[in-house]
Parts: sequence; C-alpha cells; structure tokens
Amino acid sequence: MAAACAEGETRLTGAEELRVKESDRIQVMADGLRLLGVDATPTPDGMVVRGGPMTGGVVESHGDHRIAMAFSIAGLRAGGPITIHDCANVNTSFPTFVELAGRLGLAVASHREATP
Repeated sequence: MAAACAEGETRLTGAEELRVKESDRIQVMADGLRLLGVDATPTPDGMVVRGGPMTGGVVESHGDHRIAMAFSIAGLRAGGPITIHDCANVNTSFPTFVELAGRLGLAVASHREATP
C-alpha cells in the first residue's frame, strides 16, 4: 500500500515465497491494486507499482487476513469506499483490528453473508 501511495515507481523483488502462502499474495495484491486504479504489474518474485491516485472498488482477499487488512488501510487514501470480500478470518488473527482501524479514522464495517 505504501508503494501505491508513493510518487514514481517502486520495485519489490526477492519475494517469490509470497506466491505459495495462503494465496498467491503477489497476484492478489496486484489484482486488487489494479481494481482500485493503481498501476501494478506482478513479476515472478515481486511487483512493480507506479504510485498514483487510488479509487474505491471491490477487491477479493481470497481468505488472506493480511490482504484484507492491507486493503482496509488503503481506505485511508482511496477516493471512494473499498469493499473487501472473504475477510472473516481477520477477526481470528487480529481481533481488535476493526476497533484500531476506527481510531485511525476508517469506517470499517463487517457484514456476514446470509446462509440459506
């Protein structure tokens, strides 16, 4: 998220292990950033990010709490609301995240999908 907010181009390298975690974190982050209007190109071991304005939008966390929290924090800089899907596990790994995010000025709300 810092690279998305920075001026110019940021190259992240040496992080190939992030492709084999709970999700392919490199690809998921690049996809989410692009959905928010940021120029982000995944590479085999990282990403190239060209900072600039960030819009709101809908992103998928793919059940990865780190990605969900990163896109929540992106809401501090986004030009519109960000909806993050599949992030219930944030409460398990960081139970006070919503409260702390609120202290930063984020309007974070958790919505559970109804089950039939």
